[in-house]
Amino acid sequence: MTGREGGAPLEPIGNAPVVILVRPQLADNIGACARAMANGGLFHLRLVAPRDGWPQEKAWRNSSGADRILDCLTLHDTVADAVADLHHVFATCPRPRHMVKPVLTARGAASELRSIGERGLRAGLLFGPERAGLDNDDMAQADALIRYPLNPAFMSLNLAQAVMVMAYEWWTAAEATPPRALMTNESRIATKGELENFLRHLVDQLDACGFLRNLPKRPGMVRNIRHLFQRGEVTEQELRTLHGVVTELAIGRRQRGRLEPDTVAADETT
Repeated sequence: MTGREGGAPLEPIGNAPVVILVRPQLADNIGACARAMANGGLFHLRLVAPRDGWPQEKAWRNSSGADRILDCLTLHDTVADAVADLHHVFATCPRPRHMVKPVLTARGAASELRSIGERGLRAGLLFGPERAGLDNDDMAQADALIRYPLNPAFMSLNLAQAVMVMAYEWWTAAEATPPRALMTNESRIATKGELENFLRHLVDQLDACGFLRNLPKRPGMVRNIRHLFQRGEVTEQELRTLHGVVTELAIGRRQRGRLEPDTVAADETT
């Protein structure tokens, strides 16, 4: 089942935490929160006493297709009612009040939420109203507080941004994407043998043109050239291009009478 026409076919993914917006003020922000939740694989949304009531068409218009999250959300009169079926509740709090509770970063909270979910328990995330955030009574419902370690000189986030931070950390806590990858498109990383073939071609032509004519320095110069190409993941397409460059430079020298024809590597083409 999908949301309204054009909405994404979103479904719950695993035992994800419930997002609870406490007294949200603007429908636009509720829609933006649904969009952020969808980005991070969160699905269950609860609203506690939204200021302008519910439903509000603006929320769907601002959700960018996360309609099904809005279609399936539930309304609650109080925070206590919204968290009644949960086992753990975390409350986002930019300025912790005078209370004794664990305070976690977003990343630390995501790790704990994953652990809670893996044990088959249900958890919720409380987000306060746009203007003032959660009050002390709201936070009294929480087991722990979450505080984002941002620039201390400017820690202002809108509601959707606050949800997005937690959605991102929740998703990446179990994401297997490597932190760094080389995009090769239709090519592939060249093997050491292919690289060695190119380096022989290059050094042969550097000898032919006289670039390596200083014999005492030649070994060090060749090593430096090898280091240049060995330290990166050169693709086979890039090597073919470089082969072509070297060959064309050699042909150019021959055409100007500066190289004998039989010294050109005839077997290397672009």
